[in-house]
Amino acid sequence: MNIIFHYKSLTFVAIFASFFNNCRHGKLQAGNSIGNVKDTVIISDTKPSDTTAIANATPLKNMFGINTYEWNFLQDPANPNLHHTIYEANMAIIKSFSSVRHYMNWNKLENTKGNYTYNPTNNGGWDYDFMYTRCKQDGILVLADLKNCPTWLEATYPSDMQGNENVPAPYELNKNDPASYADQARTAFQFTARYGYNNAVDKSLVKVDTRPRWTNDQVNEVKIGLGLIKYIECDNERDKWWKGPETQQTAEEYAANMSAFYDGNMGKLGKNAGVKTADPAMQVVMGGLATANIQFVKKMIAWCKANRGYRADGSINLCFDVINYHYYNNNGNILTHEKATTGVAPELSMAGQIADSFVKLANLLTKSPEVWVTESGYDINQGSYQKAVYVSSKSPMETQGDWILRTSLLYIRHGIKHVFYYQLQDDTPNADVQYATSGVSENGKPRPAASYILQVNKLMGNYTYKSTINANPLVDKYVSDNKAMYILTIPDQKGLTATYSLNLGTPNANIYTLKAGATSATKTQVATVAGKLSVKVSETPLLVEGAQ
Repeated sequence: MNIIFHYKSLTFVAIFASFFNNCRHGKLQAGNSIGNVKDTVIISDTKPSDTTAIANATPLKNMFGINTYEWNFLQDPANPNLHHTIYEANMAIIKSFSSVRHYMNWNKLENTKGNYTYNPTNNGGWDYDFMYTRCKQDGILVLADLKNCPTWLEATYPSDMQGNENVPAPYELNKNDPASYADQARTAFQFTARYGYNNAVDKSLVKVDTRPRWTNDQVNEVKIGLGLIKYIECDNERDKWWKGPETQQTAEEYAANMSAFYDGNMGKLGKNAGVKTADPAMQVVMGGLATANIQFVKKMIAWCKANRGYRADGSINLCFDVINYHYYNNNGNILTHEKATTGVAPELSMAGQIADSFVKLANLLTKSPEVWVTESGYDINQGSYQKAVYVSSKSPMETQGDWILRTSLLYIRHGIKHVFYYQLQDDTPNADVQYATSGVSENGKPRPAASYILQVNKLMGNYTYKSTINANPLVDKYVSDNKAMYILTIPDQKGLTATYSLNLGTPNANIYTLKAGATSATKTQVATVAGKLSVKVSETPLLVEGAQ
């Protein structure tokens, strides 16, 4: 399926800031320097023996999510019409990640109005039960993103305005009225009743289309409380500034939309509308914002305050549980929609400062919602303005691997709770259009980005971020079960190296070097000198732990 997203010029203001440098432990080699670093870090030089975790800290594995479609799981290129088995070559790569964001077109669930299908879907014949069950078995969290209008809803628009990215309400209904989004809210209820964890849903409210498509066809059955999905997202990039008015929603209109989606507008849309109506424990994620502007979220919060009021505990009755935005690291300007010319290393972008603004906003609320970034990434085609570039002897594919991993490390430092990369496979291989070649795998084999994530996840996916003890090069400390590991990297894109003296307080050190195409990092044990390790650092993250 050739889906090329021409519209995502997601970039940020180029405001210069400097790292807080701590030069006590090391410095860049003579002749090398870091230029134009825009990210900021707080230095906290903890003792090597301090392995106390920060309360409620996020495990590193949460920074390793991937955007996927059902065919990434269920379609074997050698047998493309078979949609009921897992394609194990792809699944092996998907398991490198801790979570997946499933682009789930509404048309798959409700191909004709009021008739819901999952196993198989009437549109495409996909087996969602099987796919989600396998994810749970393999410990993969699923964010189900209900997006795009079904064809029967598109048909309510004039022919020259029809499109599956239209506002999810019938033509000419009031976009400020939550009731206009009742159709989508009912679909959200049905999906949640099936895949959520509430097995006490009124079964009489749950519907499926039991009609076979042909003789001896497998038919759908009503199921409730399967316990396979904990997170659901309401559409995708509703702030579509690059498209026509039929696709656009203001912050207030989207808040009305989400109020219907969240809980049937506080139950006003009936017993069969809204996620929370089906499962109060299901977490509702705001559709990822294309323009990473906190003002949009502030206006949504104000709408909730005015139209949904307050909860019993005094907190605003929000229509979302998770704040969500998209950001692609490049040299453009998302706030003015100035088009980029190239991707850049995450530390040279505004990623950290934008993350800080969203986390700060979330923390001002009585019940602080988590903040997620559900799209980021780089193309490998050099004709794209979102390209990962050649860096010294590294190919764009290798640079993509470095920058994606470093993006995860940046976001965990700044308090983001989940990150998902765009995407598992290229939309259109060899195309020079932005986001066409952002895949982290091809032909059932991982690119360096997926290899690096697998290796880091295996070594320290359950470790949590403790502190940054040096900025130049970056040295981050992670802890788990009274153990510590360090990740060291140079935050630049010039092919720089540095020598750093890391105080481990142990007689030996284990050094883990990431290797493209491998399933495990290369381990080397060396002796320290008085507990200190002198180690060469590059722009590819290096992992180190003390050893006896």
